[in-house]
Amino acid sequence: MITYRDAMREALREALIRDNRVFLMGEDIGAYGGCFGVSRGLLEEFGPDRIRDTPLSESAFVGAGIGAALGGLRPIVEIMTVNFSLLALDQILNNAATLRNMSGGQVSVPLVIRMATGAGRQVGAQHSHSLEAFYAHIPGLRVVSAATVADARGMLWSALQNLDPVLIFEPSALYNTEADLPDDAAATDIDRAAIRRAGTDVTVVAYGGTLRVAEAAADALAAEGIDAEIIDLRTLRPLDETTVLASVARTHRLVVVDEGWRSVSIAAEIAARAAENGYYELDAPVQRVCTAEVPIPYAKQLEEAALPQAADVVAAVHRVVR
Repeated sequence: MITYRDAMREALREALIRDNRVFLMGEDIGAYGGCFGVSRGLLEEFGPDRIRDTPLSESAFVGAGIGAALGGLRPIVEIMTVNFSLLALDQILNNAATLRNMSGGQVSVPLVIRMATGAGRQVGAQHSHSLEAFYAHIPGLRVVSAATVADARGMLWSALQNLDPVLIFEPSALYNTEADLPDDAAATDIDRAAIRRAGTDVTVVAYGGTLRVAEAAADALAAEGIDAEIIDLRTLRPLDETTVLASVARTHRLVVVDEGWRSVSIAAEIAARAAENGYYELDAPVQRVCTAEVPIPYAKQLEEAALPQAADVVAAVHRVVR
């Protein structure tokens, strides 16, 4: 058994060993071992040239990562939590995402940016955002999220092979989760969604932290005789709509679970694509289960009430199946 946190650390170790162009930079990632303990021990193993603590300036160290990528290195930049990425938004939006196109392909920005995302830890509204939909809106970026321990281990190396910048969203509520991981676990295919559970009655699409919510709902639905197919998107830009639409063609019903806010969300995009390209396969309106449109509350019971829960998914499935 290995935790999501330790799987991420092993992915970082593997990348540092396999490619001497790879280095890690961010706030408190060295001596402290990272805010979430992901980089613990890497400074002692690889030294300060490859595990670089940075000043508290996201714009500065993301910009330095962009420069290093332009210079032929393979930097991995850690932003402590997704809300802090907004302090580097100019660098991400106006530089990392645009330089390859603006140079006519003469330069590339093979930069990986990792950041913790999501709620469920009672850290208040400022540190509980799920901003994946915002970044997935930006052309020039690839946006991925690991929902499983295996993908936490296998997604980083795939990201490092991209010439475009890749943003990896790590649901902070998953860091302590555990799963079996074989020693020969392969790199994750970040071009395609994964069918985590086959089913015939309804397609439930999730990603990141909502996958376990969808799986818990599927277990409850199975006890009622409803067979749910669970799809883990894995990559949010570009979306693998082919896998989603093929599933809808089998089940004829679609529920989307999204920890982002409902308006202008990943869930809204999937619902729109299903309407555009799979309308005649649908036997019921698409249902979306999203976070309440409020700043995430601090109080535990209010935080839980704001976030998608398995019971909410079950209720949404009942609306399309019955």
